[in-house]
Amino acid sequence: MNHKKAHQLVVLCHHRWAIGVLAEMHASGGCKFVTLVNRLGISRDSLRHTLRALIEAGWAKRNPGYGHPLRPEYIPTAAGIRLGRVCASVRQSLATLSIERVGTRKWSLPIVYALAFGKMRFSQLRSIWSELTPRSLALALKELQDAGAVERLVSDDYPPATYYKLTAQGRRLAASLRDQRARVA
Repeated sequence: MNHKKAHQLVVLCHHRWAIGVLAEMHASGGCKFVTLVNRLGISRDSLRHTLRALIEAGWAKRNPGYGHPLRPEYIPTAAGIRLGRVCASVRQSLATLSIERVGTRKWSLPIVYALAFGKMRFSQLRSIWSELTPRSLALALKELQDAGAVERLVSDDYPPATYYKLTAQGRRLAASLRDQRARVA
């Protein structure tokens, strides 16, 4: 697994609405602030923070030609356009699997990304991201289990070992992230 790309996925998922904003920008080529508020059902403050983070990451920018009522206020950069395709796919997968609430949490998609490479122990998942606390990982794994995307396995060995792996539903979500591995920049 590429740890740099896993970290970049964390940057994308740090703001709950980043995937939705990039997917909307991808669909329309850019959006006005108020349009994003209405389409996503997001608060103005949350959108402001998300847009700031996307601009800092180099995935979105203010439209230099904004001012005409028909021009979008925010547009994706070249990297944002590539990432927007993936975000649209991920957003569609989350909706199809009915796990939007869990899937848009900060650590859910990075964990699915990591488990796409095979089953892992709690400590292996924890070692990938230094900023991931044990409590955050435990809560994210529990929510992903409850959503049916991750399965917890306990071995019959002595001492028993606990592993986490993707379910069929989790693998479908990971498939939408597959392009993510190559395109997050």
